[in-house]
Amino acid sequence: MKFVVEPGELVDAVNWVARSLSTRPIKPELLGIMIDVDSSITLTGSDLETSTKAILKAEIVNKGKVLVPGRLLAEIARSLPNKPVSFNLDGTRVLVTAGAAKFTLPTLSVSEYPNLPDLPETAGVIASDVFATAVNQVAIAAGKDDSLPTLTGVHIEINKNTITLAATDRYRLAVRELSWQAKDANLESTTLVRARTLSDAGRSLTTHTQVTLALSPNASNERLIGFVSELKTMTSRTLDGTFPPFKHLLPTESVAQATIEVAPFLDSVRRVALVTDKTVPLRLIFGNGKLQLEAGAGEEAQAAEELEIQYNGEEISIAFNPTYLTDGLQAIGTPFVQIDFTGASKPAVLTGKHEAAGLKDESYKYLLMPMRYSA
Repeated sequence: MKFVVEPGELVDAVNWVARSLSTRPIKPELLGIMIDVDSSITLTGSDLETSTKAILKAEIVNKGKVLVPGRLLAEIARSLPNKPVSFNLDGTRVLVTAGAAKFTLPTLSVSEYPNLPDLPETAGVIASDVFATAVNQVAIAAGKDDSLPTLTGVHIEINKNTITLAATDRYRLAVRELSWQAKDANLESTTLVRARTLSDAGRSLTTHTQVTLALSPNASNERLIGFVSELKTMTSRTLDGTFPPFKHLLPTESVAQATIEVAPFLDSVRRVALVTDKTVPLRLIFGNGKLQLEAGAGEEAQAAEELEIQYNGEEISIAFNPTYLTDGLQAIGTPFVQIDFTGASKPAVLTGKHEAAGLKDESYKYLLMPMRYSA
């Protein structure tokens, strides 16, 4: 096996494949990246839950297949000088050369590498920038507690040419609705995907204009989801379990509404939150065209700030986790945010607005549970 590749191409491909390698594999071969040189060069990595593949554009001298330590290859690839990189299999070692830099890599057993699942059938395509934005907006609300695996996932509901993404950690809920081009105009399906897997796909599959979504049939015993973008693919097993019902949590009416410019609001939240930590609430008092932000009490450090806002409805005094509020404001993606309230002790819903006097963008909703605080 021998081939020559440009360093930029190598780094991009190896970084993509290495993200699916396990840190504590059940067998040593899962520490490796498979390099399969045939009519093209395919790099593969897997932790048996998620598999990633990348096609390398390279000058092929000899065909062959080899399994090398993946994280070491990634570190080497990132450190090489900006010169063509040569790979040459010599017995049980792989020689990697770029300019004056030379490395010798050990190999792992190709025969012991597991058979990985094939990419499921194409379900449709979506614009890569829309996909990446939607994933970022929703994945922030997914849980981090692996003892509650269902809440670490993003619920994907497909209804013909509409996809709804939802995630919650019980303290907040993010929901994004977007359009896509389904291969089957009558497709209806639901699945639950690890938030970190979806985030990896969203971040890395944006070099092409479209992302192809692949799904196992509803009747299939093996539930898989796949993402394809030009020279990169990801295949992942979906999560078991049922995502909790969430649509009824989003109120259809409100007793008060605030419209606030996002940038100064974010700055104020960050400043006032300096005297808190993530377990201490940030108090917000809405009324009479003003928003008062307060944090801290008693002998502790305290902070306060006031903003002019557009406000309709009864005065509301409410408290939020400052980190969760900041996450939501950053995810909105519009110059203005509208906050709808149903009461001081009930969840509030954040939606975006492109203009202060314009309509709110209902495609993304971020529901935030209030925190208790001592007056």
